[in-house]
Amino acid sequence: MFFILSKTLHFFLMPFIWVLVLLLLAVFLKSFRWRRISLLAAVGILLIFSNPFLANEAWRAWEVEATPVSELEHYDVAVILTGVTAYREDIPDRIHTHKGADRFLHPLQLYRMGKVDEFLITGGSGRVLAGAVPEAEQVEKVLLMAGVPEEDIRTEGNSRNTRENATNTAALVAQNPEWQNLLLVTSAFHMRRSAGCFEKAGVNTTSFSTDFYASERRFTPDETIIPSIHAFSNWHLLIHEMTGFVVYKILGYC
Repeated sequence: MFFILSKTLHFFLMPFIWVLVLLLLAVFLKSFRWRRISLLAAVGILLIFSNPFLANEAWRAWEVEATPVSELEHYDVAVILTGVTAYREDIPDRIHTHKGADRFLHPLQLYRMGKVDEFLITGGSGRVLAGAVPEAEQVEKVLLMAGVPEEDIRTEGNSRNTRENATNTAALVAQNPEWQNLLLVTSAFHMRRSAGCFEKAGVNTTSFSTDFYASERRFTPDETIIPSIHAFSNWHLLIHEMTGFVVYKILGYC
């Protein structure tokens, strides 16, 4: 039930939906005053959320900063959180990845550098209805194709959210006492909630953020005042994650 509610809540948190509702009110409300207020509110939301400078500042404030690779110690296991692949029934003969593929590419780099011994990939299907191949298995295929031996990869394909990632990983860690130093790998915007969930589940990890949306501050016109559709779109993800963090805090998950 919580999984389904989280997917529904995400829909209503999209700024695009807010703008659409306000535009519809501006058309169908009988009161001229409220039609005008609705229209101005829609325009205001579009201007604010499409501003690239404001969006970048929000990302910079929220994302957990990068840890230089040179400062990393040696880790027994890199725990990789999924959410970066998509299973397609019409094209099932390959792995389809999203922007967040850094979640497994960066730990692969660490593995090649000798800073990580094994991988634990945790994540099932993000679909409300069953049927998709667990994401952990899809990421595993990529690592195998990259030459990682099968014995260095463990998968956990039942988790459907971050809390389950943490609790299911905790069970595996309890079964493998040789795993002493764990590196938690996920997107920078997702690290706050992830680290909190793993700590709550009793799994001691070191955070390693990847997949950054924030960038250095630039004061050119296209980075400060010219509206950006990408900035507007990315707010959907950021608002979703911030809301998820608050909900998890309230429920005691992190």
